[in-house]
This record gives sequence, C-alpha cells and structure tokens, in this order.
Amino acid sequence: MSQNGQVLLATAGYDHTIRFWQAHSGICTKTVQHPDSQVNALAFTPDRQQIAAAGYQHIRLYDVNSSSSNPLINYDGLTKNVTCIGFDSTGKWMFTGGEDKTAKIWDLRVRNIQCQRIFQMTDPCTCTCLHPNQIEMIIGNQGGGIHLWDLRTDHNEQIITDPGVAVRSISVDPDASYLAVANNAGVCYVWSLSVRMSDADGLRLTPKAKVECHSRYVLKCLFSPDSCLLATTSADNKAKIWNTADFSLRTTLSTESQKWVWDCAFSADSQYLVTASSDGLARLWSIDHGAIKREYQGHQKAIVCLAFYDGSTDA
Repeated sequence: MSQNGQVLLATAGYDHTIRFWQAHSGICTKTVQHPDSQVNALAFTPDRQQIAAAGYQHIRLYDVNSSSSNPLINYDGLTKNVTCIGFDSTGKWMFTGGEDKTAKIWDLRVRNIQCQRIFQMTDPCTCTCLHPNQIEMIIGNQGGGIHLWDLRTDHNEQIITDPGVAVRSISVDPDASYLAVANNAGVCYVWSLSVRMSDADGLRLTPKAKVECHSRYVLKCLFSPDSCLLATTSADNKAKIWNTADFSLRTTLSTESQKWVWDCAFSADSQYLVTASSDGLARLWSIDHGAIKREYQGHQKAIVCLAFYDGSTDA
C-alpha cells in the first residue's frame, strides 16, 4: 500500500456512524453521525472530496474534509433500503440500487435532486456495477437475475444462472476482460467479456468458470486493480483470494474472531485487501502472507460496508 499521496478509508454499518481512518496507523481520524438508519453502502466521489452513504429510504452526501457531521446533500423520499451506490468516472452522475426493485441514475450536475432515469425490475436490487466503458450497467437482484443495461439505448438483456438464488455482488475487472457474479449459494460465476461486432449490440459474455468458493453466502466479489486476482467474502467468516489466470485458490484470509465478511477493497498495488466484518472490525491483510497487518477498531456493531482509495485506484 502506497506510503505517498492521499489514502482514504471509511467504514460504516449498523452503529449509525461513518468512521474515517488513517490506513497505516489504524487511528480513527473522524466519526460522522448517521442517525437516520444503518449504512448499507459507501462510495467516494471520483475527486475524493465527498462520500455518499446509502441507508434506509435515503442517501446522504458528506464532505470528506469537513469536521461537520451535517450532510451536504440529502436525497430523501426513496422507499425501502438503498443497497448499493457508486459514481461514473467523471463524477457527473451517481448510480444506486435498492429494495424498491429499481436501479437509478442521478444527474449530479443539476440542482434538482430527483432521479432522472430508473430501471425497473421484478425483484429487489442487490448490487450494481458500472462497466469500465461507463456506458453499460450490470445489475443483480434477489431473484437471481443479472441485467445488462445499456445506458445509451436503454436496451437490456437478462441472464439467470441459478433461478431464485439471490445475486449478492458483481464485479468487472479494470481490463474489462471478466465479469464475476457471486450469489447466496456460495458460488461465483465468471464470464469472459468482449464487444460484439456491432458496438450498438453491447457486450458478448462467454462462460469462463464456476467457482464454488464458500460454504455460505458470498457477500462480495471484487477484481484487483491489476486484474490478476479476484477476492470473495462470505458469511462463512472468510475472505478468499483467487488467481484469475485459472481461478484457483491463492489464499484464505481468516481469523478465529472474524464473523461475516461483508465488504472488501484492494490496495492500488493489489498486494493488500481491506475487509469489513460483523465483529465490528475492519482489517488490512497482506495477500502474499495471508496475515493481518492492521485492525481498525471503534465500531460498536457490525461493519457492512467500506470505501477505500489508495493512490490511483478507486474501490
């Protein structure tokens, strides 16, 4: 993990706080109160000046550098839990998904904070992922569906791997070579990605691997910045690292006190992984050694999400 430049780590969960940390020392530098609900998901804006927190029936946007706990912008009037959140690479728009069975695009360039574009599903949205090309959104839902939504044309295609088995997490590697989809059966499906002959026709998916990676729910899957690794985290209290060359297991990150591992992020050099766990701790792991390098202690309840920026890579 780079010792130079800006390194940001924020964690949140069920104790109604967002905590900011010095990644190298483990010291909590700021605590933001989030009294309205638990925090389900976090994301830094591309310029790292703000952080978005998704909760129950709302989204809050906070100033990263301010000492105030007051949000800069409140997105209210949503229904049910907002389960996932992120930004396009330019910071012009924000995308969210939620238990109201929608994925939404929010234009951040206008003062009107009402959602401009909505993708409707038949099941609650569990996860979203923006393709590196910034024009295709991949959406997972509780019913096992995976939607490929073309933001240019509004055309969408649906893939179902295991009907009725909830999709929990989706990741596209930075090289746009692979798509990974993890579910409640402990399985991670991987496809090779390519562009069809006609660019307007979107992506072509070719089955690559079916990785039976955990004994319980997979809660997160994430490719490393160098595209060489895939991390999975699970309700079996473990995180695992897989080699993308053949999707063989590289290492298991576990410790006796760790509980459900909800979220994770790689360092920019792909040598470290930060995890968030139900035991109220975030941990920094050395992937090569499978060892804990730092623990971030201060939350009073489960940590279910984190946002991490290290050098030049967003997570």
